[in-house]
Amino acid sequence: MNWTDERVERLKRLWAEGLSASQIAAQLGGVSRNAVIGKVHRLNLPGRAKAGGSSAATRTAKRVAAPVRPANYPARVATRTVARTVGATALKEDVDGVPQLQYVPSTSVVVPISRKLTLTDLTERTCKWPVGDPLKDDFHFCGVDAADASPYCGYHAKLAYQPVAERRRAAAARA
Repeated sequence: MNWTDERVERLKRLWAEGLSASQIAAQLGGVSRNAVIGKVHRLNLPGRAKAGGSSAATRTAKRVAAPVRPANYPARVATRTVARTVGATALKEDVDGVPQLQYVPSTSVVVPISRKLTLTDLTERTCKWPVGDPLKDDFHFCGVDAADASPYCGYHAKLAYQPVAERRRAAAARA
């Protein structure tokens, strides 16, 4: 399929009208959605705003989910505003409500002492919870004895496997 001048002009007009790449591809015929998206980028056509906004308006970010933590792990959440670029359009957006956890000591949480095992030291009965950055020399696995049929020790299993009801409750509290 060749991009003739007429087809490019029609693409620009349909794009400016707010049609999706799929809709434009269907109207042009003989071209895929991805081909339309590629041509839009090569032509450096401006991005479009979502319904209800103008194309010059900046977008507000979706609320970032807080890191998952066990119910008995106390923490205080502080928020901050950050400016960052978004995708190929390089729009700036304010991220509001990015959580920062601060440690609050508690006697109700028992964290196991890691045995700091490497990948080759792991067995079927050791905790395989990764600790640290895999690209750093100090990366290791927990290595504490794991329960039967579980890749994690009791502590890390509570972090990894949370009942659906608790996750929904936590998500509702964040919203």
